[in-house]
Amino acid sequence: MANKVPSKPFFHPILLTVVEEKIAVVFLLVVIIASAFTARAFFNFKQQTESTKRQLEQQLAASQKQVQDLQSVDQTKRNNDLESQIKNLQDANTKLSLVYSSLADLRDGKGNLSPLDSLFAQALSLIGKRDYDQAIAQTASLQTKITAEAAKLAAASATSTANVPVVNSAPSSGYKRQQVQTSAGTFLVDIIAADLGSTRVIIDTASDSTCANNCPALPLATYAARSGAFAGINGTYFCPETYPECADKKNAFDQLVMNKNKVYFNSDNNVYSQVPIAIFSGESATYKAHAQDWGRDTGVDGVISNHPPLLLGGQILASTSDPKLTGKGYRGFLGHKGSQVFIGFVRNASFGEAATVLKTLGMDDALNLDAGGSTALWSGGYKLGPGRNIPNVVLFVRK
Repeated sequence: MANKVPSKPFFHPILLTVVEEKIAVVFLLVVIIASAFTARAFFNFKQQTESTKRQLEQQLAASQKQVQDLQSVDQTKRNNDLESQIKNLQDANTKLSLVYSSLADLRDGKGNLSPLDSLFAQALSLIGKRDYDQAIAQTASLQTKITAEAAKLAAASATSTANVPVVNSAPSSGYKRQQVQTSAGTFLVDIIAADLGSTRVIIDTASDSTCANNCPALPLATYAARSGAFAGINGTYFCPETYPECADKKNAFDQLVMNKNKVYFNSDNNVYSQVPIAIFSGESATYKAHAQDWGRDTGVDGVISNHPPLLLGGQILASTSDPKLTGKGYRGFLGHKGSQVFIGFVRNASFGEAATVLKTLGMDDALNLDAGGSTALWSGGYKLGPGRNIPNVVLFVRK
């Protein structure tokens, strides 16, 4: 077997060594350059990281400062201050709303309103400036001036009929205007008397059923005409549409009433009512201290409740701190004695004085009725009023 001849290398050994060295140098350069770029990139990344870290630290410090500031504030004091401001605003608005109602009544009575309207505008401005204490003081002063103006009107109406004779007994029938002399003074009274043997006492309402807002209202003369009544008077308190607090209950009333169609109004909210009530049936009249003591009997002629009470069982029950009632003005009433029933107004009197007048006239029971801008008394025509439109009335109808 012949010997195998060894093959020759492709590159000369010396040349191969040179090439390897060059490759090694190039590789080393690549490594150096890559390391440089990596180091630069790492440096840049580190700088960005440090910058981001500084920003985060600054934001954290700012947040911590806000927390510290909030923690340093007395939150209880802030809440108390806020609650105090809210209460002052509510008080000012409530008092101003009541004053506006008094202004509306005075306007209906043709009082002198120009300076009073100006004071009202000033009080509104003070509330806008959050000067609640001054606004409340201004409102109180305004209420005093309104009361004084109302007293002037009432006094003028009384003195214009000063020649009316003094009679301290109630009439037996029909309409009379007379003066009544009492321990509290002498008062002018417009009164209509009727006998229950020949008269039905009914309550007429503009609405057919309980109404909560935008309720219908009519003049007293319209009620009298459509029911064939020979006499009538305005009924319960209600929320006149001109009052700001009545925006969501215009012409609505809350008292328990049964109208001539035997429909009971506001029955649900009078289950526990402490308001006095009068019930008329046939030849009798029943007065109770509380509406809750009366059921829902539809066999009677008329039922009406209103507050506060004037007389019950011959006893004066008048007691109130309401400035509208303690001040001088017209005081409406629905009273009775034996088989007689009476409607009318005591002029230029406080609520308590009106009760004294009715007791002097010999009445056993008397229920207070609305007055102010609602004042209206009818006997073949208006004797007082007509006043504003009203949602319910008391009527005398012949049997």
